This record gives sequence, structure tokens and C-alpha cells, in this order.
Amino acid sequence: MYDWGQWAEEAQTPPAGGWRIWMFMGGRGAGKTRAGAEWVRAQVAAGAQRIALVGPAFQDVREVMLGGPSGLLSIGYPHERPSYEVSRRRVVWPGGAVGYAFSAEDPDGLRGPQFDAAWADEFAAWARPQETLDMLRLGLRLGSDPRLVITTTPRAIAAVRDLIKAPGVAVTRLTTMKNQFNLAPGFVEAMEAQYAGSHLARQELDGELVEDPDGALWTRALIEQALRAEHFEPERIVVAVDPPAGDGSGDACGIIVAGAAGEGRAARAIVLADCSLHAGPEAWAAQVARAFEAHDADAVVAEANQGGDMVRAVLQAGARDLPVRLVRASRGKRARAEPAAALYAAGRVAHAGRFTALEDQMCAFGAPGERASPDRVDALVWALAALIGGGAEPRLRRM
Repeated sequence: MYDWGQWAEEAQTPPAGGWRIWMFMGGRGAGKTRAGAEWVRAQVAAGAQRIALVGPAFQDVREVMLGGPSGLLSIGYPHERPSYEVSRRRVVWPGGAVGYAFSAEDPDGLRGPQFDAAWADEFAAWARPQETLDMLRLGLRLGSDPRLVITTTPRAIAAVRDLIKAPGVAVTRLTTMKNQFNLAPGFVEAMEAQYAGSHLARQELDGELVEDPDGALWTRALIEQALRAEHFEPERIVVAVDPPAGDGSGDACGIIVAGAAGEGRAARAIVLADCSLHAGPEAWAAQVARAFEAHDADAVVAEANQGGDMVRAVLQAGARDLPVRLVRASRGKRARAEPAAALYAAGRVAHAGRFTALEDQMCAFGAPGERASPDRVDALVWALAALIGGGAEPRLRRM
């Protein structure tokens, strides 16, 4: 039961050779976390004493890499499992080895410490992937053979593409289908029925590194440009909403928070948050209200094609005095989105952080054969149109 070698797929085990970095790319549920945790377990058994554990955020390290069903606190013989010291953000094995938790949101946190092994999880979702990876690699300087394992769902960002081509990097891949017997019954079939053939399915289920599809309005390069753009304090902020059709059990409700400063050709926008969710009307209306208050927004902009005044009523049920402006689509989705994509191309839009689900929709939007609903992109387009296309909104507050 505890012998990983009896259960693992070949792609989940370290490849042969003198690699310095092993990158295991797989679909959702392909067993990436288990592979990374089992590798760390093997390193500790072989004598490693100081291990870096790096996730997108501290919460991801705690909830997935450590405490998840495939995390370090859940695998191996009970007597050899580590204990978690919450205050020090570390795990300690009975033999004395120590694993230290780090967040990719703070690359400088990796300055100074040194390690003889490291596990980096969901690298493609890191806010500052290249900078954090550089700091991590500089700390791998203990022992006779310090190595790094990266487990991630692939995304075609520059840091992933560059790493695959770098010397000393070995890559293995595994699809979600290969691990379906360890997943909930019907999960794979349901996902394939919904997303088969799409950019999302190839990336999230097949574990492919999918480059920008031909015909898409946005590219990864444009998004990386937006991430590198200078942040600024917005003069006006809106919460844009693309309500789902029906009761919300199918498509997500797109909820994007964005701000802008300046006027006319000098106006710039910044995407502050993606609060989108799959939920019924009451839940997504409450989410909009929370986003409005959290970001001290000036207005809510909501598409009215799916329900008209009912949308306003649902939103104001979540917060009675919510200032809602309804907008109606008179053109097709692509035609509405082209001005927004042009703003990105002109370098007039910044991203305050990495919003992976939004980015993936942006880079698939407009590509032939793409069937996924662009709920997040629709909300983004409405936000930018209201902020830059429509100018400043009146600032209203209840006294």
C-alpha cells in the first residue's frame, strides 16, 4: 500500500539520467501532487536534510503540497510522516530533515536559505515564475547532487517554454485519462463531453503545452506585457458582470474588477481581480457586492442581454444600493472584444496579478472551433469599455 513504485505510472517517477530539473506536466487529476510528494519522500529517505517547498501561495503549500490527500502529511508509512510546525511554516521528519514552505508571490523570501532538494508545484500558475525560479535555483547548493522537481499543469507562458528547452531539464507528461481510476466516477467523461476538442481540454485534461491558437485575439506575449506593465492607482473602478444564462449551474458568472486613470488617448486600465464563479443568482450577486465593497468601486456594469431588469434586481438583492448600469450587446462577441484586445496591443492595460482562468480564456477567444464560454472575457470587455471607452462614471455614495 505504501510502495509508490507499485502504483506509479512511468511518467510519475524520476526519469533516468543526470538531469538537474525534472518537470512533470500533466492534466488536472493526473497525479502531479502525488508524484512530487513521493519524490520528496524518497529524497528524505536517501538523506536529504533541507528541502524547499514552493507553491503559488503559502495557502497552496499548506492545503495541497502538505495537507492534501496526496500531500506530504498524508503519504508513506504513518511512523515516517513529518509533522507540521504552523508558526515556522515548515515540516519536520522524524529523522531530522526539514521542509520549508515558500510562496512564489515573494521571490525574495528565497534569498539566503540553501537546500539539497526542492519541489515546486503549479509553476505555470506562479505570479512571478522566472524570478522565483531563479532565486530557488541559486539556493540549491547543498549536498552532492541537489535537484529540483516541478509539477504543473502546462501553460504556454515564457518561463515554461524556456525551461523545457534549457539544458539539464527532463520532461515527463501524463493525461488525466491515465489516472481516471483514482478520480470521482464519471469526472473524465463529463469533462470530455463539455470541453472535448477545445484549447482548455488539451491543456487541462491532456496536459499539452498549447501555444496560442491561430485566430485568437490575445496572445500569451500580450498578457506577459500586461503583467510587466507599471501598476498605478486607478481614479475610477468598476465591477463588470457577465451573468450566466439560466440558474448558473452551467456557465460561470464572469465578474471582473478593473480600474482606470487618465482620459482619452492617455487613459490606462488595470485589471484588479477576477471574482468569477459557478453559482446560482443569489451567490453570484453576493459575490459582486463583496467585490464592489472590497475594491471601493464606483459602479457595477452588467450585461442585460440575459434577463434585462431581472439582472439589476438580482444584483440589488445582494446589496440594495448597488449602483448598477446595464449594458446591451448589439454586436457579436468578437467585434465587441476587438477594441479591448487593441488596448492590450497598445500597452494600455496592466494586470495587477496572474489570473490564470481569465488568461486562458483570453488566449483561446476567437480561435476557430473554440467552444468554451468566454464568461470572464465578456466581463473584461465590458469593464474596459466602461472605463476607457465610456470615460469616468459618476461617483455615488450613500450617506
